[in-house]
Amino acid sequence: MRRVKLLCCLLALISTRAALAVSYPLPPEGSRLVGSPQIITIEQGNTLPLEAFAAKYGQGLSNLLEANPDADPFLPKAGSQLIIPQQIILPDTVREGIVINVAEMRLYYYPKESNTVEILPIGIGQAGRETPRNWVTAVERKQEGPTWTPTPNTRKAYAAEGKTLPAFVPAGPDNPMGLYAIYIGKLYAIHGTNANFGIGLRVSQGCIRLRNADIKYLFDNVPLGTRVQVIDQPVKMTTEPDGSRWLEVHEPLSRNRTEFESSNKVPLPATPVLHALMKGDEVNVGRASAELERRSGMPVNISNQPGQIDKQRL
Repeated sequence: MRRVKLLCCLLALISTRAALAVSYPLPPEGSRLVGSPQIITIEQGNTLPLEAFAAKYGQGLSNLLEANPDADPFLPKAGSQLIIPQQIILPDTVREGIVINVAEMRLYYYPKESNTVEILPIGIGQAGRETPRNWVTAVERKQEGPTWTPTPNTRKAYAAEGKTLPAFVPAGPDNPMGLYAIYIGKLYAIHGTNANFGIGLRVSQGCIRLRNADIKYLFDNVPLGTRVQVIDQPVKMTTEPDGSRWLEVHEPLSRNRTEFESSNKVPLPATPVLHALMKGDEVNVGRASAELERRSGMPVNISNQPGQIDKQRL
C-alpha cells in the first residue's frame, strides 16, 4: 500500500511540474527571440483533449489553437501532429518584474538577478469584463487561501444564465480563485483556478487566471512591490543581431466575443510596428502579409535577405 501511495504522489508531482512555466535563457543584447518550436505526434488510442497537451507543454489553449487551427480541441486525432509554439518574441518593453500581454494570453516573469524569463499561459477577462490594458502597477499583497466575494454585477450576470452565486465563497479547493492569489493594484489579482480549463481563454471577471502549479510558482517567488505591466500587443516584431527579421501575430482581442475561436477576423490595430513592417528591402512583404492574415501566434522569419529565410525553424 505504501508503494502505491508513493507512486501516486510521484505521478502527481510529475503532473504538477509538467504544468510549470517554461523557462528560457534571456537572449543576448539586441535580441528578443527565444526558444524553438517542437512537433509532437498524438499517440494511437488518445483520449485526452487538447487542453491536456496545452497543460503538459506549458501553453494556453489559445496558443495551441493558433498554431494548430485544424486540431480538434475536444479530441485531437491519433497520428496527427501538433506544433508546440515554444519559440516566442519577447514583448517590446522593459525586462523587469511581471509583464502580461493580454493579446497573446501570456505572462512573462523576469526574476531579479537571473538571466532567465519564465513564461506562463493565462486566462483573462471576458468581453465586457476586460482585464485592464496598458497600465503599470505593482504587487500589493499575496494571499494563500483567498476568499471570493462576487460583485452584484457578477451575481446578476450569472443569474441571467440561470446560475446562482453565493454572496461569499470561502477559501478552499472549490473557490474559483484557487489556492493562491497575488493582488495587483487595488481591484485585480493574479490567481489560480478550481477548473481544468480556461487557460488561454477569456473566462474570468477581469483578473488573470493561471493553472495551479503556475500560480504556486509565482506566489513562492514574486516579492511584494514587484513591478507589473499589462500590455496589449497582438503584433510583435524583432530585428535580430544578424539582421534577420521576425514577425509574431496573434488574433487581437474583441469586445464582441467571449471565446478565442471566431469565424471572423478582428482587424489588426494600426501600430507603428505595422507601419514600419511594409517598408524597406529587408522585409519580404508577401510573407509578412501572409502571416498577418494567418496569425499563427508563432515567430515567422520575414527576412528578404538571401539565406536568412533558411533560419526559419519550422
